[in-house]
Amino acid sequence: MSGHSKWATIKHAKGAADAKRGQMFTKLIKEISIAARMGGGNPEGNPRLRTAVLKARGANMPKDNIDRAIKKGTGELEGVNYEELTYEAYASGGVAILIEVLTDNKNRAAADVRNILTRAGGQLATAGAVSRLFKRQGIITLDGEKYTEDEVMEAAIEGGAEDVSLSDGVIEVTTAPEDFEPVINTLNSKGFETMSAEISMVPEAAVSLDNDGTGKVVRLIERLEENDDVQNVYSNIDIPEGFETE
Repeated sequence: MSGHSKWATIKHAKGAADAKRGQMFTKLIKEISIAARMGGGNPEGNPRLRTAVLKARGANMPKDNIDRAIKKGTGELEGVNYEELTYEAYASGGVAILIEVLTDNKNRAAADVRNILTRAGGQLATAGAVSRLFKRQGIITLDGEKYTEDEVMEAAIEGGAEDVSLSDGVIEVTTAPEDFEPVINTLNSKGFETMSAEISMVPEAAVSLDNDGTGKVVRLIERLEENDDVQNVYSNIDIPEGFETE
């Protein structure tokens, strides 16, 4: 299989196998809790919860953390009620950005997102202007120094994957949303340990900027991701392999 998704590139370029593990776990716990609150605590009958749990397992979150998050969502344990919001925006250079938020204070979240965008030369977009530029796709990443592309490809194809690629030491497996679960289950059954696994929003086409412009957009994305209310950030910036922010 050929082709390269820039999802892995930007994630890896900014240290993405997720150095900020504590913050990543916090975001995963929020996603699991809201999925359990909306659809019940049984993953078998709750597709969103099942996907959130798979994502948490893909990031090697301990089972106890997952179970507690589900119980907070169902009300068995005391938890926080979160609201879901999605912001569509443009960064400098016309780069499209989708910002998914889970928050217990939507006024604070809206103000924070708007402030981060404004400081970086970005702006909010009208509903639908940005979301139409993306498609939902399953993305699973593995350590390219631990496994070979060929051995991952063999298992991934068996599970129904669309593509497998290696870039900057990260093996990326892409799937149709409906094939995400069978693929990750096949990889797990064959002993592969994943670095991340999620159904993501992938751009239909990428926007390329010069080095300075790319750096500005990457720093904006990093600031958004550092915000506690921001759950996911997707963009169509084309980040060159090996690119590093200052």
